[in-house]
Amino acid sequence: MQKIRPAACAGSFYPENRRELEASLDALLADAAGEAASLPKAMIVPHAGYVYSGKVAARAYAHLGGSGYRRVVLLGPAHRHRFGGIALPAASLFKTPLGSIPLDPVCQELAFLPDFIESEAAHRMEHAIEAQLPFLQRVLEKFSIVPLLVGNASPAAVSEIIDRFIGEPGTLVLVSSDLSHFHAYDEARALDAATAESIMALDPVLDHEQACGATPVNALLLSARRHDLPPRLIDIRNSGDTHGSREQVVGYASFSFGAVS
Repeated sequence: MQKIRPAACAGSFYPENRRELEASLDALLADAAGEAASLPKAMIVPHAGYVYSGKVAARAYAHLGGSGYRRVVLLGPAHRHRFGGIALPAASLFKTPLGSIPLDPVCQELAFLPDFIESEAAHRMEHAIEAQLPFLQRVLEKFSIVPLLVGNASPAAVSEIIDRFIGEPGTLVLVSSDLSHFHAYDEARALDAATAESIMALDPVLDHEQACGATPVNALLLSARRHDLPPRLIDIRNSGDTHGSREQVVGYASFSFGAVS
C-alpha cells in the first residue's frame, strides 16, 4: 500500500476547496501571462501563502505551461524540524486538493547516500515544498517529484545532489525560498535588492537572514556556475506590495537559470 503525505497547508496557505484553488491559480497565472522566456533548467520560487507571494510565484510558473517536464526536483528549507543532512519523506505520494503526485523512483537511490535521511516528521507540516505543488499541478501534465528538505548541510554537499539532475532532459530543479523577514518596507527592499544582486552574480554567500532557503539557494548558485547557467530575475516584491502592512514585511523573488535546449 502506498503511503500518502496529506496536504498540511490547504486552507491556510492556499484554498482547501478544489474549485476555489483552481480558480485562484488560474487567476494568478492569467495575470502573469505573456511572459516570454525559454524554459529554465532551474528556478527559485517563493513559498508563502498565495495572497502574499502567489503573484511572484505565478510569474515563474507562467513559463512552464505546456512544457515537457516529467520530473521536478524540489529543495526547500526545513522550518519546523531540526536535523542534519537532507530529508526524504516516508511517503510515496504527496496529496493536494488537486490530486496526488508520485515520488520519482530516484528517491529510492538517494536514500542510500550518506547525506540523506528519511523523516516523516520533517515533511509532515512543512510548507516550503507543499506550496509549490498546486502550481506545478496546474501548469504541468504528468510528472513525479523528488521532494528534498535541507537541514544542517553544506551548500557544497547539496550542490552535488543538484548536479545529478540539473540539465537532465525533462527535469526541472526548483529551489523554494523567501527572502528577508520582518523588516520595515524600505529596509526590506534594500536588503532584498542586495540579495538579488548576489543571486544574479551567482555568488553563493547568502545567509539565513537574507533568505530562509539560503543553503539550497547557495547550492543552486554553485551548480549554476559549474553548468554555465545564466540567471534571470523574473520578479521581486514583498508583502507590503502584495498584501498587508508595510511595517514588517517578508520579501519574495523568483529567478530562472539557463534554458532547455
